[in-house]
Amino acid sequence: MDYEHKAKAVGDCLLGYKTDESGWKVCKKSNDVVVSWRPSSEFPGNVYKGEGIVSGSPERVWQCLKPVPNGLRVKWDNNVKKFELLEQITEDISICRTVTPSAAMGIIAPRDFVDVILVKQYEDGTISSNATNVSHPGCPPQSGYVRGLNHPCGCICVPISGEPNKTQVFSFFQTDLGGFLPRSVVDSFFPSSMAEFYSNLAKAVKSLKDL
Repeated sequence: MDYEHKAKAVGDCLLGYKTDESGWKVCKKSNDVVVSWRPSSEFPGNVYKGEGIVSGSPERVWQCLKPVPNGLRVKWDNNVKKFELLEQITEDISICRTVTPSAAMGIIAPRDFVDVILVKQYEDGTISSNATNVSHPGCPPQSGYVRGLNHPCGCICVPISGEPNKTQVFSFFQTDLGGFLPRSVVDSFFPSSMAEFYSNLAKAVKSLKDL
């Protein structure tokens, strides 16, 4: 499998989601985030977009988001129980396994996901993590976990001009949870879990010691 090609394509795809304003419908608003959705072109489900301002420089926000084993994200993100590096492809591209706990009062069983992840930095200081599902010989489906599939997803941290201690954070989730879940469970899970994601991210950034 050409992991590098797939990783670069997902980076372009996420940038496209960020710049294309058409068709998004707002489904949840909180003080931290506006969550919208539109039908996915990747699978018979939805792509969800979160957009919010987080108090903290892009470097501090990224510190909490970056997809690395033993990183901060497993500590604050309730939907990430474990994060494992399966293979480092290049300096910026890796294959990782993410384990998620059961959710929605146990209706959603524990899942695992295997993704290629591209970390991309832009000249204006924007930094992003971009992920999509792949298969990897080192990680076949395992008992005790439903294997889910992430379609192009990730986070983009954008500096705000004149506001060095604030960051605009876009997040995109587009996940086939697998198993036989009622559509209503999936449709209610993502907006609320994304609102929680932003609220917990803001707390995590606030609690970081000065870098």
